[in-house]
Amino acid sequence: MTGMTSTARPLLNRRLAEFGTTIFAEMSALALKTGSINLGQGFPDTDGPEEIREAAVRALRDGRGNQYPPGPGVPELRTAITAHQQRRYGLSYDPDAEVLVTAGATEAIAAALLALVEPGDEVIAFEPYYDSYAACIAMAGGTRVPVTLRPSEGRFRLDLDELRAAVTDRTRLLLINTPHNPTGTVLTREELAAIAELAVERDLLVITDEVYEHLVFDEAEHVPLVTFPGMRERTVSIGSAGKTFSFTGWKVGWVTGAAPLVTAVRSAKQFLTYVASGPFQYAVAEALALPDSYFDAFRADMLAKRDVLATGLTEAGFEVFRPAGTYFITTDIRPLGPELSENGDGFAFCRALPELAGVVAIPNAVFYDHREEGAPFVRFAFCKRTEVLTDAAERLRKAFAH
Repeated sequence: MTGMTSTARPLLNRRLAEFGTTIFAEMSALALKTGSINLGQGFPDTDGPEEIREAAVRALRDGRGNQYPPGPGVPELRTAITAHQQRRYGLSYDPDAEVLVTAGATEAIAAALLALVEPGDEVIAFEPYYDSYAACIAMAGGTRVPVTLRPSEGRFRLDLDELRAAVTDRTRLLLINTPHNPTGTVLTREELAAIAELAVERDLLVITDEVYEHLVFDEAEHVPLVTFPGMRERTVSIGSAGKTFSFTGWKVGWVTGAAPLVTAVRSAKQFLTYVASGPFQYAVAEALALPDSYFDAFRADMLAKRDVLATGLTEAGFEVFRPAGTYFITTDIRPLGPELSENGDGFAFCRALPELAGVVAIPNAVFYDHREEGAPFVRFAFCKRTEVLTDAAERLRKAFAH
């Protein structure tokens, strides 16, 4: 009988040693075990537009995309992406040289970092950050340098002086996410202008993750960083169909940027998935051409859902940071009191929450290098049916409202 080879060296590459099973897997398992409402992982519980789903079926039946699509993505989708960027933001891209279709935004992030970062390069990211950022920086051999967004006057804010101070001679790249997951912050024009000036001054590359571009609320607006002076030749912009059209399982994302940047990213991407999501690419091309009324209704629906859950959380006693974008709400659990908030320990609170209230959330500390900075913050997703959110809000009120 042959056993596993004994070795003194761990099996997992040491660059990935700190990344075990994700908190999402743990919390989703807990939701199933306890029959709780899962407001942890950010995926909708209904499908997107029927006409777009039918477009995918039509592509399958017509034999479009059932074999390997072209490496950069099907021409129809690349053209639709450029038309979308032009219509929404006045940005002109060459669909043949400046657009790359990826297996979701997660692959786009991975390919961009693997392409642009050398071992020892520093990458600045705003914490809390989407968990794949840290893993992809590690896989590229880079060193992540977190700049912490901190709560102030009802939102999480970027300290521009702290950002400037974080840049060193080893800094290669800024990794920007706006609208920002998990805090819901949308960077202002003034903040983006300052970031752009810094990038130009220090000759930095920038990756912007803009997957929530169509989910901005109230007075907020999404302004692509690439529209600022000097940013066209140094910015890789990332978009995604999953968040905008509620087909997260299709895994269709994209990169836009100057041709040399996109060529570099494509060089890495071709050895990851090579290609993916063939028939779905044709459907997403149709989705991007939907009239503005679709995007307006989508945003209005998500805004109403935000308010249902935010009101319930506020009435339950949480401090609620009402998001200006995304479909996540970050809360501070400390106002619940030391006993109910597990003394401000978000991990312990989230593990206890299914038994306490029949609801699952995610501790924000998993998105921080400085875990203590995120300890009391907990994230809830509101991309669910209204009746599910109403039920969750009522459960939270019953469990915590005094």
